[in-house]
Order: sequence, then structure tokens, then C-alpha cells
Amino acid sequence: MPALTPIRERTLKRGVNPLIYVLVRAVLMPFFLVYFRLERLGREHIPACGPVILAANHRSFLDPFVIGALTKRPVYYMAKRELFERPWQAWILGSLGAFPIDRGKGDEHAMSTARAILERGDCVVIFPEGTRVRKGPLGHPHRGVGRLALQTGARVVPVAVKGSEDVRRGWRIRPRKVSLRCGRPLGFPQAERPFPSIALGVTERIWACVSLQWQWLGGAPAPPELPDHQRERPARAA
Repeated sequence: MPALTPIRERTLKRGVNPLIYVLVRAVLMPFFLVYFRLERLGREHIPACGPVILAANHRSFLDPFVIGALTKRPVYYMAKRELFERPWQAWILGSLGAFPIDRGKGDEHAMSTARAILERGDCVVIFPEGTRVRKGPLGHPHRGVGRLALQTGARVVPVAVKGSEDVRRGWRIRPRKVSLRCGRPLGFPQAERPFPSIALGVTERIWACVSLQWQWLGGAPAPPELPDHQRERPARAA
């Protein structure tokens, strides 16, 4: 497995490669608009400058790229470390703003990289679900996005992505309509070391706004949580 620290340091020192970023964007934008009939609603809610978190649901590998089409600003995003195994692939992803995260291990280094990018005034895409949820209602968020918003003071734009889960079948990329909708930016008071309960409350507030955009696009609402006395309890061993 590749060493992740040098890749993250390169992201912090060099940022996106302007030439690669502009060329890839020039190729992908017409493709998205025509082939996926990309619908972008609420783009005016994304601040033109200053630190911004784009908090979105995650349905497909395509999501970081279509979310990047919402704004002319370069966007940075976490990608699973396995995508950085090949040096050429790591270079391309890094040039487009990706930095690695070791999923499922509470990767504090990835979070500190995201924090540093926000503190210098850039834009970071966060998927609070932590992984792709391909079908049905939205998944449950992790509190990392709330903690990041509190630590950096960055405004948070809730983003819903719908339709990207139907694009890929095997190696085929099918023409399916993809829709994005942004809500108004949310602001929270800055706290260097927020309590976990506060970070969780902020995350829930952000996720409620993402869910609102999702349902506006026609997405299935999450089933209501049952009270404790109605939840199914595991059977006791004999």
C-alpha cells in the first residue's frame, strides 16, 4: 500500500494542478450536461470565496465529479486509499483535488488535511455517510462533518445527488439523468475542541438539510425511528 503522508502533503503544498483541472473540466462539463442531462439547482447558494464544506449524500463513484460541476472553484475531496495505489492514478487524482482517507479507521490525518484546506480558504466535499449508499433512502451520517464545521468555522452547503447510482453497470456508463440540488449555506460558531455531542447535533442539523434537498428531488424519505420500547430486541440465548 502507498504511503499516504507524502500524497497529503502534496495536496496541501501544491493544491490542484490548474492545467489538468481546467482541461478535465472542459472535457467533462459538456459530457455531463448532454449525456447525463445534468440538472444543477441552487448553485447560487455556494459562496464564491472563503472556506466552504459541500456536504452531500453519496451514491456513485461519479459524485465528486458532478459535485465539482456545481462551482467554478476547485473542490477538494477524500477518496479511498486504494485508489492511490498506482503512482500515475495517484498523480491524476491529486491534480484534481483528491486526497486519501483510510476508511473505517477514524483517519485523523485525512481530517486534519481537510481542516488545513478549509483554513486556507478552499472548498472541500464531504460525504457524511462515509461510503456509498446505492439504493433506497439516505444512510446515517457520521459526526465528522459537524466537528469539521465547528473547528474551521466554514460554512456548510447541503447538497443532494440523485440519479448517479443508475449510471454505471459493470464497465458501461449509461445515459441517465443526474440531478443536484444545493440548499442555503449553514453557519455555526467556531470551537477548537467541540464536545462530541455538539458535533453530533451539528451533523444532524446538516443532514436534515441534505435530506430536505434529497426529498425535493423525489428521493425516498428515511423511515422514522421507532421509540426504544418499540424496537426489536435480540433474542436471548437459551
